[in-house]
Amino acid sequence: MDIETLRNYCLEKKETTEAFPFDEVTLVFKVMGKIFAIVGLDHWEAGKRSINLKCDPEYAIELREQYESIKGGYHMNKKHWNTVSLENDEIDTKMLQMLIDHSYEQVIKSLPKKTQEKLHNASFKNGTTT
Repeated sequence: MDIETLRNYCLEKKETTEAFPFDEVTLVFKVMGKIFAIVGLDHWEAGKRSINLKCDPEYAIELREQYESIKGGYHMNKKHWNTVSLENDEIDTKMLQMLIDHSYEQVIKSLPKKTQEKLHNASFKNGTTT
């Protein structure tokens, strides 16, 4: 997956924004103001393509045991974040999309119930489910 495809996939998710809150090379995707994905563009352009994604702690361990390309989150709380390397073909597009979806849903689950309802209602009005 190239960076534009990844960016578009993340931005298609309801109430998602992108920003550079840390520096000019760290692209962050947020849902309702909470981070669900981080991409280091300088590393990406240097051929070290990876993305940090939020993950259920038990599932994070399973993924790390199953895939060499998934490690504890670089510069993140390793209990809740994974770094997914895309340098080889181990993680295909479908799997990456599933991991992005999981991260997005993990963040939504952590939001206050009122905020979750607002997001659900906005999705329902627009006829979307993501």
